[in-house]
Amino acid sequence: MPLLEVKNLKVYFPVKHGLFSRVRAHVKAVDDISLALAPGETLGLVGESGCGKTTLGRAIIRLIEPTAGQVFFENEEITGMDGSDLRARRRRFQMIFQDPYGSLNPRMTVGEIIGEAIDIHKLAASKEAREARIKELLKAVGLDPLHAQRYPHEFSGGQRQRIGIARALAVEPKLIVCDEPVSALDVSVQAQIINLLQDLQRERGLAFLFIAHDLAVVEHISRRVMVMYLGKTVELAEAKVLCREPKHPYTQALISAVPVVDPDAKRRRIVLPGDVPSPIDPPPGCPFHPRCPVAEARCRTEVPALREITPGHWAACHLAK
Repeated sequence: MPLLEVKNLKVYFPVKHGLFSRVRAHVKAVDDISLALAPGETLGLVGESGCGKTTLGRAIIRLIEPTAGQVFFENEEITGMDGSDLRARRRRFQMIFQDPYGSLNPRMTVGEIIGEAIDIHKLAASKEAREARIKELLKAVGLDPLHAQRYPHEFSGGQRQRIGIARALAVEPKLIVCDEPVSALDVSVQAQIINLLQDLQRERGLAFLFIAHDLAVVEHISRRVMVMYLGKTVELAEAKVLCREPKHPYTQALISAVPVVDPDAKRRRIVLPGDVPSPIDPPPGCPFHPRCPVAEARCRTEVPALREITPGHWAACHLAK
């Protein structure tokens, strides 16, 4: 049984105009996405800026309200929940944010930041137990327990992200949505945070929805990878299979842009023409066809279904085989 199951999720933002703020159009940030995530699994989510990755992650944990579709967590639908019912279930899914500088309250100490969730969910029987739990969490993410009395501005970016991870772990979740957790960090620090997340996953049986731009990072940490373009899923496969044998032209272009360490290795770079179309007015047919180097006539009129090309390898492309 999957830990998380998303069915036909849509997130549309209204575009208002005029004196009476009438809705003229909708930004289709997430357009009919379905996915499943097993306990302890990492699903990587990649795509260029504006494709809807972060919106999807936030909608799954109800930080953004979905326009349509269903989200099931532990076989229980959470899309219709609110108030105390949703708060009780939020213990089991948390988020690590992209910006380690903006995601922490500068007026609260580290101990207060981590302890806030413990207080809300009443996870400590006494003040002493609360303090012990905060120290334990700081040690788990590689920070000195004495840092609990310090403020966020006293820490580096990597240390702040560790504090964010400790905050997410405070309520003992089963799923963590990682929204580009290393993109704002130095390369040397990125590896430390990735290794920390993998260690915590093994120790605690966590499932990750890992959102990132860097395909190399996603391939390293993920079991499966889902590629998004203009709010839709264009490819889904095992990480190593997808990077070795991409089926969709967009995925092929993404992988061709990944730097190669070996100076003698040769890789044909695929340069896509034009820009990403507006999600307010997406093109008919395949959303990728205006930039696709192999598009045919039917690509301009027929929307390709996400189909299983080989066992476990799905692609939304008429020409994939």
